[in-house]
Amino acid sequence: MSIIPCTSILVTQFVFLVSLLSFKVTSSSRTEEESLIQWKNSLSSSSPLEHLGLSITLKTFAAGLALSAALPEPSWRSTSPKQASKERLPSLISVHFLISPASISASTTSTGRYHQQSPTYPRKIGQLKELQYLSLYNNSLNGTIPYQITNLQKIWYLDLGWNYLESPDWSMFSTMPLLTHLSFSYNELASVFPEFITDCRNLTHLDLSRNHLTGPVPDMVFRNLGKLEFLILVDNKFGGNISSSIGQLRNLQKLDLSANSFNSSIPGELGLCSNLTFLALAGNLLAGSLPLSLANLHKIEELGLSSNSLSGQISPHFFTNWTELVSLQLQNNHFFGKIPSEIGLLKKLNYLLLYNNILNGSIPSEIGNLGELIFFDLSINQLSGPIPPTMGKLTKLTLLQLFDNNLSGTIPLEIGNMRSLVTLDLNTNNLEGELPETMSVLNNLEILSLFANNFSGMIPRDLGKNNLNSKNVSFSTNSFSGQLPPRPCNSFTLELLTIQNNNFTGPLPDCLRNCSNLVRVRLEGNHLSGDISKAFGVHPNLNFISLSGNQFSGKLSPEWGESQNLTKLQIDGNKISGKIPSDLGKLPQLQVLNLDSNELIGEIPKELMNLSRMFSLSLSNNLFTGEIPRSIVLLTNLQYLNLAGNKFNGSIPKELANCKQLDSLNLSHNSLSGEIPSELGNLVNLRYLLDLSNNSLTGTIPSNLGKLAVLESLNLSRNNLTGKIPASFSSMLSLNSIDFSYNQLTGPIPNGNPFKRANYTGNSGLCGNAEGLNPCSSTSPTNSKSFKNKTVLIGVLVSFCGLFFLAFIVAVILILHPRFKHSKKNDPYEWQNWGREGMFTFSQIVKATENFNEKYCIGKGGFGSVYRAVLPQDQIVAVKRLSMLDSGDISTTNRLSFENESKILTEVKHRNIIKLFGFCFSKGFMYLVYKYIERGSLGKVLYGEEGKTKLGWAARI
Repeated sequence: MSIIPCTSILVTQFVFLVSLLSFKVTSSSRTEEESLIQWKNSLSSSSPLEHLGLSITLKTFAAGLALSAALPEPSWRSTSPKQASKERLPSLISVHFLISPASISASTTSTGRYHQQSPTYPRKIGQLKELQYLSLYNNSLNGTIPYQITNLQKIWYLDLGWNYLESPDWSMFSTMPLLTHLSFSYNELASVFPEFITDCRNLTHLDLSRNHLTGPVPDMVFRNLGKLEFLILVDNKFGGNISSSIGQLRNLQKLDLSANSFNSSIPGELGLCSNLTFLALAGNLLAGSLPLSLANLHKIEELGLSSNSLSGQISPHFFTNWTELVSLQLQNNHFFGKIPSEIGLLKKLNYLLLYNNILNGSIPSEIGNLGELIFFDLSINQLSGPIPPTMGKLTKLTLLQLFDNNLSGTIPLEIGNMRSLVTLDLNTNNLEGELPETMSVLNNLEILSLFANNFSGMIPRDLGKNNLNSKNVSFSTNSFSGQLPPRPCNSFTLELLTIQNNNFTGPLPDCLRNCSNLVRVRLEGNHLSGDISKAFGVHPNLNFISLSGNQFSGKLSPEWGESQNLTKLQIDGNKISGKIPSDLGKLPQLQVLNLDSNELIGEIPKELMNLSRMFSLSLSNNLFTGEIPRSIVLLTNLQYLNLAGNKFNGSIPKELANCKQLDSLNLSHNSLSGEIPSELGNLVNLRYLLDLSNNSLTGTIPSNLGKLAVLESLNLSRNNLTGKIPASFSSMLSLNSIDFSYNQLTGPIPNGNPFKRANYTGNSGLCGNAEGLNPCSSTSPTNSKSFKNKTVLIGVLVSFCGLFFLAFIVAVILILHPRFKHSKKNDPYEWQNWGREGMFTFSQIVKATENFNEKYCIGKGGFGSVYRAVLPQDQIVAVKRLSMLDSGDISTTNRLSFENESKILTEVKHRNIIKLFGFCFSKGFMYLVYKYIERGSLGKVLYGEEGKTKLGWAARI
């Protein structure tokens, strides 16, 4: 609170106007007279009141003394009393004998009104027993209203409106029997309805508007105050029902209960107030239909029932009786049904507002009879059919709003007769055809809105040619074609131009460059062409412009940097060439910059990093080169970054992690190299996209990316990434699109349903539960060979290991027993053992191999050779011949142990173990006989016929 110095000791303490009409000259009145004369004489010629232009006269009448000053009667309908007070002589005078000096200070009330505080209301004012007229209207009085004011029993006019007075204890107030006019409007009263008022039975004017009064309006107001002509309670917090006793106010002319919280239906008894000329119930919670008794209000001139929950049909009987209506406002309710044709009887009507209801049917042609109509609004309903040509008779109409309906047909030619039109809004209907040429003569149009219809053809060439006031033009989302009118903005007053989503062609009008008042421009989705550098100039008020999806060419002008209020600049999808001008870095308000899909070259200007409010930067599909600026860290509010489809090189700057608001990041289709910065995992707000595909990135995928828990789309495809997909990715449950294809990734894929649907094409080392991948196993290789080859490889490996182990045991036994003695029995073979399936003899093997001739040898190893033998039964076996030249005798115990173990091996049946038929010792050699498998050698299985196939260590292990 700031203190304003007091400029006078006597003046500016408490100021008020007192008008004493007449009182008897008695001892008490003489005292009052002497006090007033003393006060008047104390005013010097240099008094500050003179500077305020105050004129005060003291007149003596036969009946007494009257003090008068210029004071017009306040109007409760004034919208700016503070301003009005500057146009009349002040009504404030200082009475030094009523209050003590006090300082003056400035403050703001709860209602947001700035005021200069004066002393509180003088409680000694109740001593002016003869006072009949008191107005302290439009001052800066604060504090509570003193109950002593009710001592003024002769007062008939009391106006304390437009101050900062607060609620007192109303129970201390007594009745004021002669009071006819009472106003406490525009104060800070916060209580229930003041009780003493209900006993002021001579009241004709009661104004408690714009306070904070609560609770219901007492029924006694309507029962006791039968003389009321004006009852104004607007903008309080009254609630509950509107009492049916209101019908007893038969003298009521103006009733304003708007902007409260009344939640009943409109009482039918209100129709008994037949003298009403003004009825306002807007902005409450009223429901139900309009009582037919309201048709009795024959004198009604202004009726406002808007912004409630009223419903039902509008009866034609209302219009037959309300012929004096000047204003009818039923908007923002739930009225349905058709508009009665009887509405044409309201020939005095100036304002007809029925918007935002559920009215249907067609607009009655009788509307053309409302020749005095100025405002006509039927928008946001369900009206259908054509616009009646009779509306051309409404020559005084300045506002016509029919938007958001189902109107069809064409705009009638007669619209050219409505030359007073300032606003014509027909958007969001089903209107069609070409615009009539007669629209070109509507030279007072400031707002022309036709978007979201089915209009076609060319715009009339002379539209706007002679218009000096055009501010808002919208043709968007239609099927207009051809060029724009050459002079749609001759007056250069144009503020809004939206023509997007049509088929306009050709260059932009030259006058557009000089429209310095432009605020919003949308031209996207057409076929406009021409040099963009010459189409626009300096537009200091421009905050949004979109030229996307056209055929503009040329270079970006540095003049764009002069549009200091620009927040969105979208020129994507054109043929713009050259570099981004560094002047764009001078746009402090810029939030969105979209230059996608052009032919721009060069590096990103470092000046763009000064745009601290930028939250969307999109430069994709151009020819930009160089590195991504590391100063991008300065764009701390960045949410969307798209640099895809360019020629950026170098590494991904780890500084991007400081753009913590990012929710979409696309760096795909560039020439970026190096590793993915692990810091990107700190972008925990990244939600919609992380796309690093089609680059030359190397190294492993950082496990820190698993912290992107809300990410929905991840694309790392077509890089040179290696290693495993981090297991931490299993926590990224929001992913619905994943692409790891065409990298060099290995190992198991992460768990979770999102990774079952991912694309892993071109990664030979991955395994897991996903389409195109083999299940992960501790013994199975994870290459791309068929399952059949994997089985063969397993069999060969296991058999080889088993054979090696068996040979090792035999060799150990022979080494430990060098004095092995051979048996001299009839059988020439020292000892042998055949399993159940060994239906042959060793001699047959010797014969089949011609005593192990080299031509039957199919392989050699470190311990011996392998021979192929075809037996008489056409049975083919493989014989492993192991050399024991340095071996000695084998003890009987060890021989029996080896024999028993060999017997067991001959009985083993397993798909991955080659069948062992038996073994035999003879002449210093050990022979192991296996089932022959026509699969080639282990080397061929491992390396292929040409020895070129490589088997990775993951598959080997």
